[in-house]
Amino acid sequence: MPELPEVEVVRRGLERWVAHRTVADAEVLHPRAVRRHVAGADDFAHRLKGHRIGVPRRRGKYLWLPLEDTDQSVLAHLGMSGQLLMQPHAAPDEKHLRIRIRFTEPQSPDEGPAGDTELRFVDQRTFGGLSLHDNTPEGLPDVIAHIARDPLDPLFDDEAFHQALRRKRTTIKRALLDQSLISGVGNIYADEALWRARIHYERPTAGLTRPRTLQLLGHVRDVMNAALVAGGTSFDSLYVNVNGESGYFDRSLDAYGREGLPCRRCGTPIRRRAWMNRSSYFCPRCQRAPRAAS
Repeated sequence: MPELPEVEVVRRGLERWVAHRTVADAEVLHPRAVRRHVAGADDFAHRLKGHRIGVPRRRGKYLWLPLEDTDQSVLAHLGMSGQLLMQPHAAPDEKHLRIRIRFTEPQSPDEGPAGDTELRFVDQRTFGGLSLHDNTPEGLPDVIAHIARDPLDPLFDDEAFHQALRRKRTTIKRALLDQSLISGVGNIYADEALWRARIHYERPTAGLTRPRTLQLLGHVRDVMNAALVAGGTSFDSLYVNVNGESGYFDRSLDAYGREGLPCRRCGTPIRRRAWMNRSSYFCPRCQRAPRAAS
């Protein structure tokens, strides 16, 4: 699933193409794509029409389009294969096109591209979707109000995160994937940051010192910023930006997906272990396992 860098790449593309444009009409082509909008497809399309979209926002892996003239937002769940694409009206429909949103002509040249483009939600596996939600006073869709700030958020509190780790008494990778503690980190970037920090994924959080926590957060931020520069990580054609282009950070990964290949630091073959219905990739020499870890 897309993690913070991939979602941020999409958000930036949407900011360029849809911010401050007014919805002319919306068309739902598959009801499953709006299943989280409990009032149904017709209601979703009707309630979007005529509203002006604000600057797209993101928290962690969650992306939403605020409606400027209301206290509501369109929340986008990309799921396993969801894509938000900007396409000319005349472009052929994608095979798995689920939702189409057209815009009115801009009121002035400063308001963005001309109205001959539309926003399409394409989703092969139909795990994702769009839904309309009320905003909290902080401007978040109410259904994600419980999600913690992400490490690239200027208001992320490093000390509070460290204290939460000490209280949680879990293992470090579980903590990094806990969206109530820190959002946006998924399996790929957790493995990458832990490799950079030389920390085994099963290390207990209770033993982490403050300097060690701050060092790990620095690596989380570094790897995510590097991924942003590269356009995110694409292992197949399902993750793309709004122009349909794949990211290429997978070429720079140091741990994830490199089972059997030499560690770039010490040359020891990278190992993969089954972990919570996923896989964890690590260097057995650089990232020593705690005694309790198998």
